[in-house]
Amino acid sequence: MTKIKIKSEVKALIFDLDGTLSNSLPIHLFTWEKICQEYNCHFNEKIMIDLTGKPTIMFARRVIDENHLIGVTAEELVKKKQQSFWDNAGLLEPHSEIVSLVYENYGKRPMAVGTGACRKSAEIQLEVLHLTKYFDAVVSADDVTFHKPDPETFLKCAKLIGVKPSDCQVFEDGVLGMEGARKAGMFLTDVRSFTYKKYANTII
Repeated sequence: MTKIKIKSEVKALIFDLDGTLSNSLPIHLFTWEKICQEYNCHFNEKIMIDLTGKPTIMFARRVIDENHLIGVTAEELVKKKQQSFWDNAGLLEPHSEIVSLVYENYGKRPMAVGTGACRKSAEIQLEVLHLTKYFDAVVSADDVTFHKPDPETFLKCAKLIGVKPSDCQVFEDGVLGMEGARKAGMFLTDVRSFTYKKYANTII
C-alpha cells in the first residue's frame, strides 16, 4: 500500500515523468557523461537538480557554457544525447511507489503526464514502462510554448482531461515543476522522498 496521499477533493491526477514515474535520472546522467567524454568535458550533476523539468536543449546550453565549448552547438549535443538515451531506454525502471498510484486510480480518475521531455522521449519511456494505456493525455515539451516553471504544461493537461486546475493533484520531483504546479493552482505532492532519495532534502 502506497504511503502517498491523494486529496479527497481531487478529481484528476497529473504526473511528471522523469524522476517521478520513471527512474530515468541515472540513465540521463550516464548518457550525459558519455556525451561529455566524447567532447572531453565535464558534466556537472548539479545541472540535474537545477534544470529538471526543462527541455534538453537547456541542459545542453548549460554544458556548453560551463565547459566553454567552442564550435559545438546546443542542437548538436541534444541530438546525440537524445539518441543515446533512446538507445538505453531498455534499462529504465519505474518508481513503484508512484506507479502504484496510477494502477490504483486507473478508471477512477482521469490522469495525465506533464513532462519537460520531448514527445518522442515521453512516448518511449511510457511504452518501455508499460504505462501508455493508463493516461488520458500526455503534454510534452513539444506541446507548450512556455516550459516549467511556467504553469502551461499542467494547465494544458487539465484542459485536455476536462478538469479544473483547482481539482487536480500534481506529483513532481523537480523544483521547477513544483513551482509550475503551484502557479497552476493545483494540489502538489513532492515525491522526492519516495523516488530520487539522493536529492530528497533539496530545499524548494
